[in-house]
Amino acid sequence: MKNDIIEHFSEFIPVSDKLKKELESRLFTAVFKKGELVLDANQVCTKSYFIKSGILRVYFLKDGKEVSEYFCGRNEWINSPISFIQRKKDIYYIDAIETTEAYFISANDLVFLFDHFPEMERYSRLSMGTVFGHIMEHMKSMRFTSAKEKYDHFCQTYSHIYHRIPLNMIASYLGITQETLSRVRNIK
Repeated sequence: MKNDIIEHFSEFIPVSDKLKKELESRLFTAVFKKGELVLDANQVCTKSYFIKSGILRVYFLKDGKEVSEYFCGRNEWINSPISFIQRKKDIYYIDAIETTEAYFISANDLVFLFDHFPEMERYSRLSMGTVFGHIMEHMKSMRFTSAKEKYDHFCQTYSHIYHRIPLNMIASYLGITQETLSRVRNIK
């Protein structure tokens, strides 16, 4: 049942039978309907989700408007990082852009795995390197590129899911209006 997530871990670290057994006993499944709130910013994030299918979005509110921070699709982890790690409330919400099936692990179970399986620390370091690279690229794109270049970068970064994300969410992620997004999408 959980072979897909075990395969994911195997891309980064050797997964012993003992680790596999612990992972399987600590990973649970959840299904979120389109539009369902996965995490409210008024709560501490106690779970990290690994998406089997669907798309989840992290966003915050600014002057009452949703600002999309990032999106996650199949075989990607999502949580509110500061809240999850520091166990305190943060500004981020998570919602389902479409019906999403995910595995989840609690912060406490993850700490147990880190304490008992040193290879999990390696997994975390290697997989987070990918996330960090994505964040740095996004920051560079936001600061130094035109609206068209921002959109092209977005399409490249999210090539597996961008066509399934509503345009208003893409516009807020890019920091441009929906009208500007419509114009740059039509530039060949």
